[in-house]
Amino acid sequence: MASQTPKVSVIMPVLNEEGHLEDAVKSVLAQNFEGELLLALGPSSDKTDEIAERLAKHDKRIRLVPNPRGLTTVGMNLAIKVSRHEFIVRVDAHSEPRENYIARGVEILEETKADLVGGIMAARGKTLFQKAVAWAYTSPFGLGSASYHVGGQAGEAESAYLGIFRKSALERVGGYDESIIRGEDWELAQRIKTTGGLVWFSPELQVTYWPRSSWQALVKQFYSTGVWRGDLTRRSPKTASWRYFIPPTLVLSLVLGNLLASLGLAIGWAPFLAYFWAVVFVGFYSKLAPVPLVLATMHISWGVGFLVGFFKGAAGTIDRSRVTK
Repeated sequence: MASQTPKVSVIMPVLNEEGHLEDAVKSVLAQNFEGELLLALGPSSDKTDEIAERLAKHDKRIRLVPNPRGLTTVGMNLAIKVSRHEFIVRVDAHSEPRENYIARGVEILEETKADLVGGIMAARGKTLFQKAVAWAYTSPFGLGSASYHVGGQAGEAESAYLGIFRKSALERVGGYDESIIRGEDWELAQRIKTTGGLVWFSPELQVTYWPRSSWQALVKQFYSTGVWRGDLTRRSPKTASWRYFIPPTLVLSLVLGNLLASLGLAIGWAPFLAYFWAVVFVGFYSKLAPVPLVLATMHISWGVGFLVGFFKGAAGTIDRSRVTK
């Protein structure tokens, strides 16, 4: 009933999402909640703004928030600032929360006394390549064993995918750090925890995520993500997971092996051959032909980016994988 549904402000940063925005908005409006959906509109070069305006005309719960800088963190802070309710739910325009995600998420937030609750990024694909990317997202061979990728038991978490927040917690830590382009969820979770807040993972909560659908976009995304993860690791090494160092170690081993091979040493081929056959084997296991290419792209792009970010910093590195086609 209306009196039992949570009053929530859903915030959605939007940039060049004409292919996904309408489905994302519909998935939010179909949820059981009272409140509003704030679309933080960046300077899109496609028909995203037209779609957003049409949707807003047909549902008074939708409010449009201009985000001329186009940065995700800036857009979310703008939306949080004008939000009207005590619970904030972040949803991206290339994702779709599953049934009862919002209402159950707020219940879990209250039950656990947490400040931030997140669930599973349930990646899916439409084309063969996108399906392979989605498979890699949900496999420990792709992005490691983080609960929000592969699932697990409910409990205290390192970070949260997207997230359901208490607005008071966001206000307490000053919202998102607008100097960060990628990894903003992780960084925000760390600040919430340092103020005594609880970050909680629940496998009950799932959000359908549509990953990049082209090789070029995947390279740009993972390089940018790696750069920012390297920068954030340099800033706060004690909070970094050991798994962050696997892709850069792979890259360094491949570079060293290539150098040794160029000097005529057969041992130099070992890293390349071991990795090549590993991703081929995983590809056969997945039954999706593009998986070896997808895994190599993710690992190497992320690993190179991490090394750049760790040693040089991430200043000026922006993920343009959804801006350019």
